[in-house]
Amino acid sequence: MKDRYWLIYLLLVAVQIVLGIFLNLGQLITVCLLPLLTLSLPVKYSSPAVLLITFATAMVVDVLTHGIPGLGTVALLPVAAGRRWIIQAVFGGELYSRGEDLSVHKQGVPKIALAVLLATAVYFAVFVWVDAAGTRSFGFCTLRWLLSTLVSTLLEILLLWK
Repeated sequence: MKDRYWLIYLLLVAVQIVLGIFLNLGQLITVCLLPLLTLSLPVKYSSPAVLLITFATAMVVDVLTHGIPGLGTVALLPVAAGRRWIIQAVFGGELYSRGEDLSVHKQGVPKIALAVLLATAVYFAVFVWVDAAGTRSFGFCTLRWLLSTLVSTLLEILLLWK
């Protein structure tokens, strides 16, 4: 089971790289699966381990797609740092007390969708803010954050829903 998890993880990283290279939906929409990957890491991993795995994954994706090393990484690290808070806020403390991993079958689609939405919203808030760096209007940045969050969240939920 453990080998299967990492195979799926690496496959989704490859899908993210392909999406980053070939799927250009314009200036307003960026598609990212990395918040889902961060949330799906096993609950038994400590916060430093999650941060390290997230950092390595995001750097690989950044180098192979955006051409701006560190942009996706700096946006994903707050998601990794707040992962425990997101999981406890949405699912309560039972996941950590029982050592269970996130599962659509056990927690249900609405709760998983809320957790993914929160993680993706945090990711794109930082991503859009750093990417714009004061060069875009507030309205443009807000619209980009909203559209990117919605499109990416819908895609992530579709990947979870079998």
